[in-house]
Amino acid sequence: MFWLPLAFLTALSESLKDVFGKLTLAKTDVYIVAFALRLYSLPLILPLLFFIEIPTLHTDFFIALMAGGFLNVLTTVLYMKAIQHSDLSLTVPFVAFTPLFMLVTSPVLIGEFPNIWGLCGVILIVLGSYLMNFKTQQKSFFMPFRLLLKEKGPRFMMIVAFLWSISSNFDKMGVKNSSPLFWVVSISVLLTLFMFVLAVFKSKRQLVQLQSNFTGLLPVGIFTALTLIFQMLAIDMTLVAYVISIKRLSALIGVFMGYFIFKEKGIKSRLIATVIMLLGVLIIALLT
Repeated sequence: MFWLPLAFLTALSESLKDVFGKLTLAKTDVYIVAFALRLYSLPLILPLLFFIEIPTLHTDFFIALMAGGFLNVLTTVLYMKAIQHSDLSLTVPFVAFTPLFMLVTSPVLIGEFPNIWGLCGVILIVLGSYLMNFKTQQKSFFMPFRLLLKEKGPRFMMIVAFLWSISSNFDKMGVKNSSPLFWVVSISVLLTLFMFVLAVFKSKRQLVQLQSNFTGLLPVGIFTALTLIFQMLAIDMTLVAYVISIKRLSALIGVFMGYFIFKEKGIKSRLIATVIMLLGVLIIALLT
């Protein structure tokens, strides 16, 4: 059950990354932030090589590395654009649909599917995160989905949710064909290289922001590194769908941080959603 606190730490780190990313995007180019969150994670990640054994690598590892690298570059950019265009409370809850998508992608890619209680827990967490975006004064239960037509942020985030349901399975493949920490180092270095090329291509003139906004960008990189480390250690111990479901508590944390830090409104209407999400977590923790 040691995977559970690791999954909670993943959610906390993810939400803190969101907050610092939101603060930094107000004055930094989106591609520079996307590059910086990878670049500034390396000082925390690369030293891991001195403490781990280098595993024997086979074809499956490299397939997972290249596929995961490509998908994560795409999701990184879309994620940053999502929180740039819309409030955290409107965008972040949509990533909760990743575990729902994984009920299809995980059996296909890695042959994993939760038991009946785990399935109930996953669905409750997804439902709770959906309700996080539902306001009591709205007449239609499907109103949040209409945001997909009106707001760029939710649209970007829904695409991210689906792509993450694929890339998370490649993470599991990479971890199982190497080790959790070696996979963290490998995918981080690859993503840093990919994001550097993208940043040069899209925002070459803005690269000076890496230095001028260093104090704002560094925390984004630190919490990115912590998210990766905690997540990969957790998925090595249990079904990836469970870990990603618990990770989606970052949506809950993000809403509360959005309220207290960015003064976003509507937190009272999300209390029922909070209870539903926590019930889902308890089911996964106690009955799977």
